[in-house]
Amino acid sequence: MAAARDIAQAHVVAYLRRRKAARGDRDTAGGGETARVGCTVTSIGVVTATLRVLVYSDDAQTREQVKLALGKRPDQRLGEFEYLEVATGPVVIEHMDAGGVDLAILDGEATPTGGMGLAKQLRDELDPCPPIVVLTGRRDDAWLARWSRADAAVPHPLDPIELTDAVVGVLTASDAPDEREARRTTSP
Repeated sequence: MAAARDIAQAHVVAYLRRRKAARGDRDTAGGGETARVGCTVTSIGVVTATLRVLVYSDDAQTREQVKLALGKRPDQRLGEFEYLEVATGPVVIEHMDAGGVDLAILDGEATPTGGMGLAKQLRDELDPCPPIVVLTGRRDDAWLARWSRADAAVPHPLDPIELTDAVVGVLTASDAPDEREARRTTSP
C-alpha cells in the first residue's frame, strides 16, 4: 500500500507542476520550493487531496463547534479536512492572500470584523476565491449572506447536518478538483 501511495503522490505532484506551468508560474525547482501536497489513497487506489479549511470566529467555542460538526472527512467524495482556526479579520486576509485555502467558513457574528464583510472583501479581491460559507445570527439573515456573495449560509445555533450539507454542497457543486488545485500555492 505504501508503494501505491508513493506512486499516487508522484502523480499528484506531476499534475500540480503541469497546472503551474499552464498558468505561467515559474518553476523554482532549484530554489527549493515544492508543491504543498497532502493526499490520501483509499483502499481502491483513489487519490483525494487534503482540503484546507479556514474557520474564522472570535469565539473559540464556535470554531470548535464547526470542527466537531464537520469532522475529519464529512463526505466520501472529499479528502480529509485540515483546519486552520483564525480569531481575527486581518489574519483571515493574510491566510487567504497567501493561498492554499480550499474553503472558508466565516462567522457573520464575529466582532469587530464580521464574516459577511470579510466574505464580500474576499470575493472582491481574490481571483480565484475559494468557496465561502457564512454563519449567520439567524435564518432571516440569509439575504445578508447573499449580499456578501457567500456560497452558502448556515444560521446559529449550528446544526451539524445543515452545516455539513452546506459545506459538501459548495465543495462538490461546481468546484472541480483542478480548480481547487489552481488555488493551491507552493511552500518552502
